[in-house]
Amino acid sequence: MIDYSKILSNTVQSIKPSGIRKFFDIAATMDDVISLGVGEPDFQTPWLVRKAGITSLEKGKTKYTSNSGLEQLRREISNYINRKCNVEYDPSHEILISVGGSEAIDATLRAIITPGDEVIIPQPSYVCYEPITTLCGGVPVIIETLAENDFKVTPRQLKNAITKKTKALILPYPCNPTGAIMERKDLEALAEVLRDTNILVISDEIYSELTFSEKPHVSIASIEGMCERTILINGFSKTFSMTGWRLGFACGPAEIISQITKIHQFAIMCAPTTAQYAAIEALKNCDEAVADMKAEYNRRRRLIVDGFNKAGLICREPKGAFYAFPCIASTGLTSEEFCERLLEAKHVAVVPGTAFGKGGEGFVRASYCYSTEHIIEALRRIEEFVKEIKK
Repeated sequence: MIDYSKILSNTVQSIKPSGIRKFFDIAATMDDVISLGVGEPDFQTPWLVRKAGITSLEKGKTKYTSNSGLEQLRREISNYINRKCNVEYDPSHEILISVGGSEAIDATLRAIITPGDEVIIPQPSYVCYEPITTLCGGVPVIIETLAENDFKVTPRQLKNAITKKTKALILPYPCNPTGAIMERKDLEALAEVLRDTNILVISDEIYSELTFSEKPHVSIASIEGMCERTILINGFSKTFSMTGWRLGFACGPAEIISQITKIHQFAIMCAPTTAQYAAIEALKNCDEAVADMKAEYNRRRRLIVDGFNKAGLICREPKGAFYAFPCIASTGLTSEEFCERLLEAKHVAVVPGTAFGKGGEGFVRASYCYSTEHIIEALRRIEEFVKEIKK
């Protein structure tokens, strides 16, 4: 018998599967389950975008594009980032089209990490940062952000985490799962810490359009002196409800983008051609559709936050993305126990905060990418569950 444990990479075997998938798999075997677990917009991709994709197919535009992506799309991304973030990127040398934002994150980390390099990762945060860093031979250095600081990275935390081996800081705002954002003053404070270092910032801004503060989203790349040390990562999945189209992009200094492109060239070749033509239309003509989706998310956001607080689970106002992150410590259950028992007793699926790092203990993530009726019924069952376990 072949011993697969001796064939497979020790590093890969040491990495745990995503903590999100466990509850989806259990829920799939049950009837009448209401899920607040998936971070995927429930809206259809805007018709103009779908039509552009269809038209490209009808015209036979099904060949490879350049490794960097369609020139027209890169120009539109440059225009988009300039008008949204007030940052200028040369579409010829400073923008790469990737297969979703996740590929851009992976390729960026592979392009910069030499084994032993440290990468600072705030948590709770998106599940991929830590394992990808490990797969690259890097050393994750975790900053546990705190509810009392609205889950923001503080200058003191950043300063304390930096060593001679620090290669990069991942900045995941607006944040999945906490809904936290970083305002200009917060980013300026971090920039001051980084200014005289050789540390790169990987700014994951996939939720940039979903900011519910009175002030618009600010990219750290727009802060003085930071553009030259920032890789801005974004995509089309969340803003334009294009998850299955698998399209993202990375913007940054040409010297770094050229190396990321080299990895993309050998591993991927190019992003899907049909999706690229559709994305051009999204950037040019879908501001109104995005505003409509954002307004609906905002209504759901207020509904879900009020519902969790009414149920006795303290829920701070998430100012970005489309997740609530209520504290369940008052129930006396761990995050994992809460989610397992809620699913078993009330057939409602949420994700334990620990899926996003140890600092997520005592919290759960609930997505509001669902209809109002769906959310109301889930909240009714959750309130009923909390009352029963507190008796």
